[in-house]
Amino acid sequence: MSRQAASRLVVGEGEGSQGASGPAATMLRSLLLHSLRLCAQTASCLVLFPRFLGTAFMLWLLDFLCIRKHFLGRRRRGQPEPEVELNSEGEEVPPDDPPICVSDDNRLCTLASLKAVWHGQKLDFFKQAHEGGPAPNSEVVLPDGFQSRRILDYAQGNRPLVAFQRLVTKYQRDVDFLIIYIEEAHPSDGWITTDSPYIIPQHRSLEDRVSAARVLQRGAPGCSLVLDTMANSSSSAYGAYFERLYVIQSGTIMYQGGRGPDGYQVSELRTWLERYDEQLHGARPRRV
Repeated sequence: MSRQAASRLVVGEGEGSQGASGPAATMLRSLLLHSLRLCAQTASCLVLFPRFLGTAFMLWLLDFLCIRKHFLGRRRRGQPEPEVELNSEGEEVPPDDPPICVSDDNRLCTLASLKAVWHGQKLDFFKQAHEGGPAPNSEVVLPDGFQSRRILDYAQGNRPLVAFQRLVTKYQRDVDFLIIYIEEAHPSDGWITTDSPYIIPQHRSLEDRVSAARVLQRGAPGCSLVLDTMANSSSSAYGAYFERLYVIQSGTIMYQGGRGPDGYQVSELRTWLERYDEQLHGARPRRV
């Protein structure tokens, strides 16, 4: 009996020691993961900081009106003259990539602008989406009813899914278009610009985001519109802040545009769609 009791006591002591070491091991693993995550964030900040300083210096230079007018004017002169395109009603369609115009009374180098630039560059650095790689199937929200969906739910078979609304009329026979409304780039309580035709504050809730998205939807009839989550999952996965163009086909990113505003080139997307159209239907004779 004494031996049995001793054996039971030994087992009991072993179980107690394991129970005591369990929370300690979990806490140690959590601390280790937190330390590794902190080291990774610190390393990424060190990599991003020179790029951020370069952008901040450029914004500071552009606050000098003589430099701003010379720089933006040189860009306009360097761009080829766009072809005049008419819509079905015979009205002239604005060019794909109009020149970047900034009013003289807008300061570019401010605390709000630097925060926005840092946020955008950080999202771009950590994004999951890369051209030629798998498309992140991040969560989006329907404007009506706030039901959850996934981006790839809007991809139909082998048809390309384009995150843009401007070229819907011409290519909607073979291509699906989707607008994902993300966090506001120039909110009225953040990096505000007087060149914006709308006054939209930062989104505090999905109700705020859907109200702002309705304004965008009026200019994009016939194009599916969804909202990014309040956790900004799509913006983070695709590095979309301020704005960005993508083409997804069969779950793969076929085209990834640059970050807006400077890298937002609709003409590049049009070129991709024209090549796809030629591959699908054969080259068509151009009108002279």
